Amino acid sequence: MDNITEYLKASPTGNFFLLAGPCVIEGEEMALDIAEQVLSLCKPLGIPYVFKGSYRKANRSRIDSFTGIGDLKALKILRKVRDTFHIPVVTDIHNAEEAAMAAEYVDILQIPAFLCRQTDLLLAAARTGKMVNIKKGQFLSPEAMRHAVQKVRDAGNQQVAVTERGTTFGYQDLIVDYRGIPEMQQNGCPVILDVTHSLQQPNQTAGVTGGRPEMIETIARAGIAVGADGIFIETHRDPSVAKSDGANMLRLDGMGTLLSHLTAIRKAVNSLS
Repeated sequence: MDNITEYLKASPTGNFFLLAGPCVIEGEEMALDIAEQVLSLCKPLGIPYVFKGSYRKANRSRIDSFTGIGDLKALKILRKVRDTFHIPVVTDIHNAEEAAMAAEYVDILQIPAFLCRQTDLLLAAARTGKMVNIKKGQFLSPEAMRHAVQKVRDAGNQQVAVTERGTTFGYQDLIVDYRGIPEMQQNGCPVILDVTHSLQQPNQTAGVTGGRPEMIETIARAGIAVGADGIFIETHRDPSVAKSDGANMLRLDGMGTLLSHLTAIRKAVNSLS
């Protein structure tokens, strides 16, 4: 898919777009299952859907944490999701050397929040010609993200998005400042609200990140109300057995109700504007 920006704007009803999938690719069957289920929910609501899955988790609290099933194996699964359902796919990259490799399999390269200031990583992603989704660092102001966006554009790539994923609040919590969504939209690119990562509770003494999934709908509703262009949600059939970030995931069987509620809010917002 050549122009992802246009695809994301293509809702016939003016709805938001959705990036959703498991935190990390655990296997082919689960990836195809999640993609099929979420796509079946998005189509009748007019929600452009992008399947999300990390081919490797590089940012882990403990050395014994699950990191992936193998880079190429996971990337091939992402490509199979794209080819099977004819939808774009997005994955994280962690260093400049990974950009070209991942770009052969996916449509959007995502820059993790902790790496959003890494110039060589941003430039390598931009030069692939793929859309670049930059997650806002938990340590940065929304205004500061204009520099990351400009790096991608200066490399000759106009397809760029920014994702809000919460700001560090004390040592073990995050908070969403919804003023940041219109602030970052001033950069002239789509702004996405990462709902589930915004509900993480990092740096737990056990070395496993906590979360507050009961707040997913609250955070998502507020994001749509203030005009987020897209929503990012990690989901799994059974988050309790997910190999990464299960503590803040949405159960897959709750996705339909959530998307219906958010669509109703988007319609109300559109009617006001």
